[in-house]
Amino acid sequence: MAKARLFRLGLVLGSAFMVLLIIVYWDSVGTAHFAPHMAFSRLHTPGPHPSPEQVAGRELAPDVDAFLENLLGAGTKQNVQLGKKTEPPPLPTSSRPPLGSVEESVRGYDWSSRDAQQGPDSDGRQAERRGVLRDFCANASFEFPTKERSFDDIPNYELNHLIVDDRHGIIYCYVPKVACTNWKRVMIVLSGSLLHRGAPYQDPLDIPRQYVHNSSTHLTFNKFWRRYGKFSRHLMKVKLQKYTKFLFVRDPFVRLISAFRSKFELENEEFYRRFAVPMLRAYANLTSLPASVSEAFSAGLKVTFSHFIQYLLDPRTEKLAPFNEHWRQVHRLCHPCQIEYDFVGKLETLDQDAAQLLRLLKVDGQLHFPPSYRNRTASSWEEDWFSKIPLAWRRQLYKLYEADFVLFGYPKPEHLLRD
Repeated sequence: MAKARLFRLGLVLGSAFMVLLIIVYWDSVGTAHFAPHMAFSRLHTPGPHPSPEQVAGRELAPDVDAFLENLLGAGTKQNVQLGKKTEPPPLPTSSRPPLGSVEESVRGYDWSSRDAQQGPDSDGRQAERRGVLRDFCANASFEFPTKERSFDDIPNYELNHLIVDDRHGIIYCYVPKVACTNWKRVMIVLSGSLLHRGAPYQDPLDIPRQYVHNSSTHLTFNKFWRRYGKFSRHLMKVKLQKYTKFLFVRDPFVRLISAFRSKFELENEEFYRRFAVPMLRAYANLTSLPASVSEAFSAGLKVTFSHFIQYLLDPRTEKLAPFNEHWRQVHRLCHPCQIEYDFVGKLETLDQDAAQLLRLLKVDGQLHFPPSYRNRTASSWEEDWFSKIPLAWRRQLYKLYEADFVLFGYPKPEHLLRD
């Protein structure tokens, strides 16, 4: 009996030692030694940034999750349901909105195909965007909340926008109202995380919208704790070092207009109850409101853009809860001063950037970015939308989103901020 106990104790200690040895080895030499797989992003060493072709030419870390889970033991496996392939029940409706509908009018879908070609300045454009981001993150005179914290200081719940594809070594930080629906579709196809009739989806546009925004469909950083426990933050850092990381951004004020149109000009039951009702009570002095959004719309009770801006500027708003992701600042969603992104795309150059990124990831032969989701909210509309917003409010709003303007190279909207 004593020998058996000693044997079990020795086995446990030996397993623990092996886990630590693997972690130390992995951290020192990188997971690329396990198997050649794909391209991974640059190591974070001093010096000039490599070109996208140099990034794409390197080997990538494989998916070692299953290997690590075996080492961590059955206790961890009990909680490992994340990132597994799932097959949702069939939906009776198409993911594409019917032509001529109110949603079509407001969202501005455009399903026509486009053959985007890489412009001669694509590499230079990426170098410039990453350089601006790097320089302002390092600029001590440019300050904004959370800038100086380290990656370890970021709460786990704030990492829920970082989607991981271990098959290709990609991390995508999604920003609502910046073509994120189609980029999430692309990530589902690449990761093979969602099945249809027993096989992974091959065409991004075949994936119904309802499944695209289901959080259980994607493996995100905030789920790592349930999978890896105390090793989670270390593994995040390894993947951030080895994987190719990208995000897409948009002019901050135009993104706000788009969010308002999408969530308050359409009949959205959730946003009506969570946001519209409090806004109408606080800023329209309405005490008795309909229980449903359809009743409210029928009665002509809608949140105005002015109400929405008041809500964003009201100091009481974030005392109750952080901004909703649709109008939360990009730097709070994606932490660009703590995570060094390899590719910064913009909605304004979506077609060119998407084509360039898929080539960089070496998956352009596997899929194409879906036909552009063209929200018709344009920069030229800003003056009309803000014409009834007091100048003082506009200036306060700019200060609220200034970090996004500066970090991602969007010019200050002087025409909206001067008398």
